[in-house]
This record gives sequence, C-alpha cells and structure tokens, in this order.
Amino acid sequence: MSHLYEELKDMLGREKGVALATVVRGPAAMGAKLLVFPDQSYHGSSGLAALDAQIVPDAERAIWTGDAQTHTYSIPSDSATDPQAFDVFIEGFPPPPTLVIVGAGHIAIPLTTFAKTLNYRVVIVDARAAFATRERFPHADELIVEWPDEVLEKMDLNPSTSVAVLTHDPKFDEPTLRVVLTKRVGYIGAIGSRKTSQERAERLKKYGITDAQLARIHGPIGLNIGAGAPEEMALAIMAEIVATKHGKDRAAILDWSKK
Repeated sequence: MSHLYEELKDMLGREKGVALATVVRGPAAMGAKLLVFPDQSYHGSSGLAALDAQIVPDAERAIWTGDAQTHTYSIPSDSATDPQAFDVFIEGFPPPPTLVIVGAGHIAIPLTTFAKTLNYRVVIVDARAAFATRERFPHADELIVEWPDEVLEKMDLNPSTSVAVLTHDPKFDEPTLRVVLTKRVGYIGAIGSRKTSQERAERLKKYGITDAQLARIHGPIGLNIGAGAPEEMALAIMAEIVATKHGKDRAAILDWSKK
C-alpha cells in the first residue's frame, strides 16, 4: 500500500485533485484502498470489482467537495441470501481554488486582492498587453496576454475553478463563454446589464449553447448589494463565488454526476 501513499503525496504536492478510499468494515478486504482521480480512473482495489464500481463515483465527487465520510455499500453474495455490506471511508482532496479573471480592467484589480485574501490562485487573462501588466496586478499568480478563449481551451478547468468574465466586449466574452460553458467549472460569471446578458444569451444560442448551459452564467455578475465603485463590484463578485462554492446559490444545484 505504500506506493498509494507515495502517489497521494505526489498528487497533493502537485496540487492535483484526488480521493483516497479505504474499506473499514466488511466480510473481506479490510484495509484495502483505492486512489481515485478526477477522470474516475483509479489505482489499487478493494478486491471486488463490483465494490470498486460503487466507490469510484462517490470518491470522484468527494474530490471537489473535500468531504471525508464513511459510505455504506451492499454487494450481492454468491453464497448467501443477504448481500454483503461494506463501510468505506472516503476522503477527498480538492486542488486549491482558482479564479480566472478574463479582462484586466479596473474591477479586476480589487477582485484579485479579495480572491488572494481568500487563498485563491488568481490567473489574469487579457489579449491587451497594456492592461495585463505586473504593475497593475502585482499579486496575481499568473498573467497571460493571449486571446482568452484560446487560453481557456487549453487550461485545466475543474469544479475548483471559478471564471469571471469582465471584458464587457462581445469579441472577447462570447468566445470565452462558449468555451467555459462546455467545461466542468464551479462558477461562471459575466459582466453586463440584464439587457446585455439577455442579448448575449440569444447570440450564444446561435452557436448551439443550450438553455441549461446558459443558466449556469451569473449575469449580471455578482450579488445584488447595490455596488457602484469597482471595489464594491469586486466584493459582490467574490461574495457570489463563495456563495456558489458553499451551495448557497442557484448555479450550485447543477449535478454534474447526471451529465
């Protein structure tokens, strides 16, 4: 089993999501372990393929929630009338939360500060080199001067990732949204008035974006706190991201396990 712990240590060191499942009660396989990855591949085994098949989906979900709890499973038995019961302790280790800010405008500056205070990794993406500078964003973890949709298509986007689209320019925000709406990210927000958001949604539909996908967009972005100044708008956005993360927002009800 030591190789699984070494692999777990390696995944945590590289800040990758992973879950560890351990059989803690049952007629067999006591102490058996599975290391489960975000794509539902896994190393190790409980010794029973039918039990592995039940453990893996729960372990994959635990990666993103960070849950640590015992799950009970029943496996049909060949030699007994009653199914075999197993308790499996599953602990999820999500990657650090990341905020991708698309658009290096004035709101992005205080938003970066708020996000870093909450221990988010912050990535700024903007095709305009004059805006995405280290002088404007000294605390950002990464500055990328490229077209946002091209960058996001190549990034490792996952449920620990939040994306705030602040460009307020259709040539940037719509290609960006077409990419992120197909990804399994935890939060998607886009700046713009309610009218702008509705018009943008109609244009996105022409590219095949569905109503269900559009419902994932928080637009207008941010909680309605009457924000006016950039700092207030940044606070509203960060508050909405945190609310979504903790299941206190409408977009959090999306169950990816049913997709």
